[in-house]
Amino acid sequence: MYKIILLIDFSEEYSKGLLKGITRYSREKGPWIFCRMPLYNRETLGIEGILNWAKEWEANGIIGQLYNDTNISQLVKSGIPTIAQDFKERFTEIPNITGAHREAGAMGADYFLRKGFRHFAFYGFEHIVWSRERSQGFEERVQKAGYSVHYFDNQEESNEELWYYKPSALSQWLTSLPKPIAIMACDDRLGLHITETCRHSGIRIPEDVAVLGVDNDEMFCEISDPPLSSIAQDAEKGGYEAARLLEAMIKKGTGKCYDIVVRPTQIITRQSTDIYATQDDFITTALKFIHQNIDKNLQVEDVVAQVPLSRRSLEFRFRETLGFPIYKYIQNLRMNKFSKKLQETDQSILEIALDLGFTDTKNVARQFKQIHGCTPQEFRAQFKI
Repeated sequence: MYKIILLIDFSEEYSKGLLKGITRYSREKGPWIFCRMPLYNRETLGIEGILNWAKEWEANGIIGQLYNDTNISQLVKSGIPTIAQDFKERFTEIPNITGAHREAGAMGADYFLRKGFRHFAFYGFEHIVWSRERSQGFEERVQKAGYSVHYFDNQEESNEELWYYKPSALSQWLTSLPKPIAIMACDDRLGLHITETCRHSGIRIPEDVAVLGVDNDEMFCEISDPPLSSIAQDAEKGGYEAARLLEAMIKKGTGKCYDIVVRPTQIITRQSTDIYATQDDFITTALKFIHQNIDKNLQVEDVVAQVPLSRRSLEFRFRETLGFPIYKYIQNLRMNKFSKKLQETDQSILEIALDLGFTDTKNVARQFKQIHGCTPQEFRAQFKI
């Protein structure tokens, strides 16, 4: 029976997901005993104090948020298997529970691009790895589409900076941005900063500013006014794989280690992004029709029939607004729906294809691989514990 110290912020949805995965593994392979050490021990005791406690308790391993400082060498020398949840930067001496952060940023950019936005911004922390890499993935995808990104770097102002009711650097930045604009926040907590500041600055959401967070932390997302859209992550699988790695380190030593990478899975749309960024009513009508009927065998002719324009005129406006021809937009949206069903259901690939109006499953597999770089079977396997 292993004794494991958990130094994790259990108030966060992401960390709760990790904990679910860790405890699931322990039930299957254990049982394990856990010591849930409060985060303030990191500040009050430091790594040396945590290590002393681990030795006194005869802990077999540690999973936690640790500061990136030179004292980490003490943990390495102690021989106690340790996995760090990335806090500010990744460690090189011990394995990390980290994320496919650039992938999350790119997912956010693609989401906004499909909605027709031409102005983009990112709100986060330049000095923290998971925020910095999300911004990089976001910017790379936006620049590839021919646009640029406005940035606001949160410097973690003191609590005296009551941004929510008095003018602040954040409110001034939001007011200065071109509208309508799509803003990705590095996480849901900072997404809530945006929605609160917009509300007190008289900026409309989503009409002027559409806001997207990361982690799908329902507490932050639902307390937001309006509710905050967010990128969900497969933290439970990350916790499960971290527990598997920790057990291997306990049994075989810490020589062969690797980072655990938590993948983004899907975007949960709430009111903060429930809009299409175009002043063209015909394009808005076409987009609404496509999204409402994407589960049917939708054809370009069906979309054209919804507006008093020729196919050529609508195609031209559509490409000008979204950067895609109508058929490609439908194909990409279908593939996104297809990938979500692969993650969320146990339906067979054939059943999912038929539900979404596909008639040729071989063609579906080919299109899916073009977009995702793998087959539907391989994609589904990535999200199974």
